[in-house]
Amino acid sequence: MSEQITKQVQAFYDRLMKDYDVNNNYSGIDGERVAKRLTAVAELGMTEEGGCRRISFSQEEKRAKELVKQWMEEDGLAVTVDGAGNVFGRVEGQVDGPAIMSGSHLDSVMHGGHFDGPLGVISALEVASAWKNTDEKPSIPFEVVVFTDEEGARFNGGLLGSQSVVGELDLEEEKRRVDFNGKRFEDVLADVDLTPEGFIEAKRDLSQVKAFVEVHIEQGKQLEKRNLPVGVVTGIAGPTWLKVTFKGIAGHAGNTPMNDRTDALVAASEFVTNVKDFPVQVSDSGVATVGKLEVEPNGVNVIPGEVTLTVDIRDIKEEWKSEITRRVKEYAQTVSEQHGTVVEVEESMNVSPVQVPAKMQQKAGEAVQETLGLDPFYLPSGAGHDAMILGRYVPMAMLFTQSFDGVSHNPKEWSSLNDCVQTIHVLKRFVEKIGEES
Repeated sequence: MSEQITKQVQAFYDRLMKDYDVNNNYSGIDGERVAKRLTAVAELGMTEEGGCRRISFSQEEKRAKELVKQWMEEDGLAVTVDGAGNVFGRVEGQVDGPAIMSGSHLDSVMHGGHFDGPLGVISALEVASAWKNTDEKPSIPFEVVVFTDEEGARFNGGLLGSQSVVGELDLEEEKRRVDFNGKRFEDVLADVDLTPEGFIEAKRDLSQVKAFVEVHIEQGKQLEKRNLPVGVVTGIAGPTWLKVTFKGIAGHAGNTPMNDRTDALVAASEFVTNVKDFPVQVSDSGVATVGKLEVEPNGVNVIPGEVTLTVDIRDIKEEWKSEITRRVKEYAQTVSEQHGTVVEVEESMNVSPVQVPAKMQQKAGEAVQETLGLDPFYLPSGAGHDAMILGRYVPMAMLFTQSFDGVSHNPKEWSSLNDCVQTIHVLKRFVEKIGEES
């Protein structure tokens, strides 16, 4: 490890502890232990710039999983690893039966931060550690989980571990993938002692999972604006991706009069400018983003003949997302006709959103009130998570921790230790409330 990275690791820990309020240490939960664990995981992937590079199926991700397994064993959890490399640490309950599962992932994007994923894993483990510290036992079994490859940075996919658990993984599709170095899926897996077949064998009997709860950083600013440490998620938005192509006529920029042009970029520009207006016409949670644009022939002195762009549409209810998508498609036709162009719209992705059951939202909100004395704040998740996959099969909930300046997937990603620990208190009470109803 270079001297610069050693300094970054120490700086990370020091920043966590700098303003920590030890009054948050109660009910067996220990903020310093949380800080040490977050730092130890951060070290396995720390870059000289202070960010994180711990991509899926890397040695760094593997070592991070081994470290969490060690902590699980030290806290008395029964540890198992499935064929997808998912790690489970189980605490037996006062009575047997389906388990409450909680956790997240340890892999990162290429140049990410240190909270996206690890906070969810360490939060779930801290609940188990707290029970051990206070000689308590949960009402029903509790499992801490570390999912493999949530981010998908290796193969431009993601959520492989959780898809394997529910039996959704399309193995043949995954086998066709190659990573950023041109290395085949099977060969990459072999480097970390995994096989493609293991991902199929990882399917769980979901009748033995009572609920799944995931802690995650918000990756937005709503909690920060309200000075709240934690929020209750109402649903996870599913994306629809549209590929929109406007076709005009390329021509000489100097010799074609303005009144005799069919400029694809002018049409596309009007479309891009107004796409933002459609989500708010339908719901408070919908979004639409034009994130990629290609101009042909892309010359300084050539009227653009063809423009291809992408629209990413998301909402937490299928009917809302479908209505936004319908309006965007209809508007593309309208703009094209007004400018004399031809437009083609292709739907390249459509993932269904997942709602958090009302009963789970209610219990999470009660946990916020009972532990922190705050009125719960409810908000949607615009990003996908492992909870989205589990939520199709078992009752699911998410708790969001405040993100500094809303930054995520970036070395500047940050959540204060106070906010993290307060979220863990809510998680612990929430899990206990789910168990109490059994």
